[in-house]
Amino acid sequence: MVTSKIIANGILRAIVFLVLATASLYFLYLIQSILMYLVVALILTLIGNPILDFFNKRLKFKHTLATIATLSVFILFIAGFILMFIPLISSQGQNLSLLKTTEIEKNITELVKASSIFLESHHIDSEQIIKEAKLTSKINFNFIPNFLNTILETISSFGIGLGSVLFITFFFLKDRLLFIAGAKKLIPDSQEDKILNSVHKINHLLSRYFIGLLLQLFIVFILYVIVLFIFGIPNLFIIAFLCAVLNIVPYIGPLIASVLAALLTMLSNLGSDFQTEILPTTIYVLIGFWIVQVIDNNLSQPIIFSKSVSSHPLEIFLVILIAGFLSGILGMVIAVPLYTILKVIGKEFFPENKLIQLLTKNI
Repeated sequence: MVTSKIIANGILRAIVFLVLATASLYFLYLIQSILMYLVVALILTLIGNPILDFFNKRLKFKHTLATIATLSVFILFIAGFILMFIPLISSQGQNLSLLKTTEIEKNITELVKASSIFLESHHIDSEQIIKEAKLTSKINFNFIPNFLNTILETISSFGIGLGSVLFITFFFLKDRLLFIAGAKKLIPDSQEDKILNSVHKINHLLSRYFIGLLLQLFIVFILYVIVLFIFGIPNLFIIAFLCAVLNIVPYIGPLIASVLAALLTMLSNLGSDFQTEILPTTIYVLIGFWIVQVIDNNLSQPIIFSKSVSSHPLEIFLVILIAGFLSGILGMVIAVPLYTILKVIGKEFFPENKLIQLLTKNI
């Protein structure tokens, strides 16, 4: 028989549960930066595991020394990029922060006028349309130095986060066996084999995926540098680096990279004749970037997606497309790793399901 005391106890337990759940979520919200450090450190650990094994097994380093060597590889890699790009970015940011907004606006206006002259020479009356729209007067160019100053401030405060991530990564790599042993004590005995097998496969597949992704970005970066070097574009390393990083966002990233490259190419050639210098150079750079994308789409990406995470390219395309509709750009970036994790878990815990058998036959 249900009494008022039982009902009151049930309501009290529900209230306590809701309060604890709300407090836990709020606590996680407060430490979101630390959680982000942990996630980044985990990604670096997945990338660093093969490097650590190389130092351990091939070079016969002791485990602690191999961990230090692996972390040193990360530090040298990061330091190389900083030494390569920060001075150039800082100088550009300083130039733009010295109230040269008017000059930027003037350059953009000249570019628009040059485009209008070119179009009118082909019997397209665009100058009147641009004047009526008053596009240049509606664009606030003050955001450019402010944006660059924000980037510089972010870079200056990046040290604490970087140090924290490297510190956490060191212990993830050094004590990974200890963490596994501790996790075993928390896992129910009935599920231990399935969970440990899932973790092992996820670690293996994501390690291959992230290493392949870094290799892909490096190849794209080198090819972009070659294209920009051929046509004598200034600050080619910065442009190539930014455009290569944009390739992390599937499908949309390369499109944005092409637009960015075209705009920077036009601005770098201001003062030259639009029809004989600016327009042909921009078209050649765009063609070069599209050739790079053809190479990337037909060589680099299929190898990463098909070999690294054992998924068909069409399967990956649909997953990224769905993730983009559901969560935007962030969803597209994390779609492949998250889908890989779900596939591994599905194969371990629901091996009899026909759909899961079809999707995980290569895992």
